[in-house]
Amino acid sequence: MSDSLIGVNIGTEVTNMPSPTQVVTLLKSQNINRVRLYDADRSMLLAFAHTGIQVIISVPNDQLLGISQSNATAANWVTRNVAAYYPATNITTIAVGSEVLTTLPNAASVLVSALKYIQSALITANLDRQIKVSTPHSSTIILDSFPPSQAFFNKTWDPVIVPLLKFLQSTGSPLMLNVYPYFDYVQSNGVIPLDYALFQPLQANKEAVDANTLLHYTNVFDAIVDAAYFAMSYLNFTNIPIVVTESGWPSKGDAKEHDATVENANTYNSNLIQHVINKTGTPKHPGTAVTTYIYELYNEDTRPGPVSEKNWGLFHTNGTPVYTLRLAGAGAILANDTTNQTFCIAKEKVDKKMLQAALDWACGPGKVDCSALMQGEACYEPDDVVAHSTYAFNAYYQKMGKASGSCDFKGVATVTTTDPSRGTCVFPGSAKSNQTLGNNTTALAPSANSTTSGCIPQYYHPHASFTDLTLLSLLLIIALVFL
Repeated sequence: MSDSLIGVNIGTEVTNMPSPTQVVTLLKSQNINRVRLYDADRSMLLAFAHTGIQVIISVPNDQLLGISQSNATAANWVTRNVAAYYPATNITTIAVGSEVLTTLPNAASVLVSALKYIQSALITANLDRQIKVSTPHSSTIILDSFPPSQAFFNKTWDPVIVPLLKFLQSTGSPLMLNVYPYFDYVQSNGVIPLDYALFQPLQANKEAVDANTLLHYTNVFDAIVDAAYFAMSYLNFTNIPIVVTESGWPSKGDAKEHDATVENANTYNSNLIQHVINKTGTPKHPGTAVTTYIYELYNEDTRPGPVSEKNWGLFHTNGTPVYTLRLAGAGAILANDTTNQTFCIAKEKVDKKMLQAALDWACGPGKVDCSALMQGEACYEPDDVVAHSTYAFNAYYQKMGKASGSCDFKGVATVTTTDPSRGTCVFPGSAKSNQTLGNNTTALAPSANSTTSGCIPQYYHPHASFTDLTLLSLLLIIALVFL
């Protein structure tokens, strides 16, 4: 997996959040090799083991106070959340807090102490050379961002910013910045043109020019990043790199959010990704790529606030793209048209009786060919209701052309982009299909005149229903009588 310089944020305010394994599978299918987590979730970190994916983990804001006051607390955090997984999981950075200066100003005074304690713990664990420590900021801490050459940090925060920059410089860590041209555009009341916010081509006479440097700016993103560079140089820090930890555009908004649209989100993210991958850099630092994390992988439907807050994702939770990015020449990075790579699987931790009932329906009235699930056939093992239901549910879903509602089965099934095929058991719809009976959609349904499904459910699941067992007993009795 090549280093694309593009990553994604993975939020957790999601209904039916995909499993960590499904998340990793989606990331791999999109050749995404960088992720940022807003915590240090154990199951997620285990799923990233041996994948090579570069992971930013986070100290949540509500843990800042404890870590900033105790070296032992910081050491314990690093032991539990870093040393326990590294190097199998490629943790590259620890983000201490998130936008603390603007969202949790009362904790600003302890921020640098928290970073230093985490750094000290990494030194003790002999991990300080491999793992950097920083903290993401909102770009609003920079005042007068245009022209960039006159930008400076809000002086209110100088008691924090100056020691923070000293820390970043001494440890070789980046300044983390969240850059949202969408908000700059919306809050400008028409001063900022939409094309300028979206990275759209501008005529030379419409480009923004910094009168002090004569540098030409063709987009808001570059202007904000350069404003941060100039703000640091104003404080005599000139060698700290910038990583953009969040940037994106919402694909949907309420009645007042007119420009939160699928088209604009696609345009912004496609142009941003192309801009970063091409290592265009900024007018102040041309050719110096700015590693950027797209906000975000999935739509977070439980986030509070306006409609737009729930619709920043590149993907729905079932793995299908919100829109297909336009990335000509960008290779396979985020080539997120997974529409034809979806499967239907049984949910985990649901009532097994409901699964069995749905399985019986799929292989009966649903007219799915379940012969591959019979003993001795390719998909018989593992012989359990979840595995067999997954095969049958997916066969029905593929037979129905992946139509909406065809992967529900009264709530015990869900859509995924993870191919559930295993070994010689190739599922319908899989790219691995070799057109063998039971492994493709051409053999899924009996003829229109048939009244059978091609399988008897109790043959391939040991926990047959009471009705099925009674029927078998009666058949055996009848056979004995006639013998």
